[in-house]
Amino acid sequence: MRHFLSVVVALCLVAPWPALAQQVPLKNLGRFAGWRENALVGYGLVTGLSGSGDTRRSVVTRQALRNVLSRLGTSVSEDDISSRNVAVVMVTAVLPPSANVGDRIDVIVSSIGDARSLAGGTLIMTPLLGPDQRPYALAQGPLLAGGYRFESELNQQQRNYPTSAVLPGGATIETSVQSAVSVTDGELSFLLANPSFSTAQRIAERISGRLGAGTALARNADEVRIRYAGGASELTAFVANLENVLVEPDSARRVVINERTGTVVAGSEVMISSVAIAQGDIKVTVTAENYASQPSFISGFASDVRSLVVTNTKLEVSQGEGDRTFRFPNTSVADLVQALTAARVDTRRIISILQAIKAAGALHADIIVQ
Repeated sequence: MRHFLSVVVALCLVAPWPALAQQVPLKNLGRFAGWRENALVGYGLVTGLSGSGDTRRSVVTRQALRNVLSRLGTSVSEDDISSRNVAVVMVTAVLPPSANVGDRIDVIVSSIGDARSLAGGTLIMTPLLGPDQRPYALAQGPLLAGGYRFESELNQQQRNYPTSAVLPGGATIETSVQSAVSVTDGELSFLLANPSFSTAQRIAERISGRLGAGTALARNADEVRIRYAGGASELTAFVANLENVLVEPDSARRVVINERTGTVVAGSEVMISSVAIAQGDIKVTVTAENYASQPSFISGFASDVRSLVVTNTKLEVSQGEGDRTFRFPNTSVADLVQALTAARVDTRRIISILQAIKAAGALHADIIVQ
């Protein structure tokens, strides 16, 4: 059996003593209403590709390239454009709540044509539009693909996904944006990133303890209303004071599984009821080999004699060598993963075991598959 197919990450694999409560600043648990980011999107061209761009079948690429060349004073027809060094892309970015003219933000570029790779390309100046269809930034520069794809004589080598790339700091803000915390009927609204009634109630209690009884009220699992009687000039100091309030958030019991990389992340507080696990498999292999029977001793004498292709099939059935039976009392996912790893159960099977335990109702946590 292969020892590991990937990496297993388990938090707190030893010593199942109780974890100490940890308090975090309020600003790490959510945001105030009105203070938000905005999405930007654009449509552009990537040039400088080494024959890995869009083919002639992509009509939109030829039209876009023709439009760009016409703006630069060159007149060409679509029939004259046949280069594969160009690809049409969608450009996306996130506009922060507060942005000034000249600030730079990161950009993500994705191919929307039939290009094989964006590695080595350069994004031509692309306006990035907001939800109101106004341009807020301009993106341009060389791309970082983080992967490659090469083909030759039906052979192919590929790493990651080269049809997507990033442009760190590749967009310049052209229109300033200043978001403001909303004050409605003399109240601020704090919105939790991870809704929880327990966390919302703790936030209200800590704020009321600092600013006075009844100052904050948990309206729901994802919202806390805070009274504010000051003016606009005092709002910044008031919010800054609230951001540093320490709160103990409610711990969400989750097991995160990434099936692509074979990674399992879990906390020591994620518990499993008493369970027995029988793990094993049967492997069936079918091998087909083709042979050509060439009657060379009569070739040249009988023109109607031809070669004959013979197929030999071999069937093998083998029982898995790693068959094991495990019994666990009430324990944590971290201890379970540690025990299975020590028993040389590979990561893929550990993921399958965790999913089966969840289906059986013995895993008391949410499984998130990425």
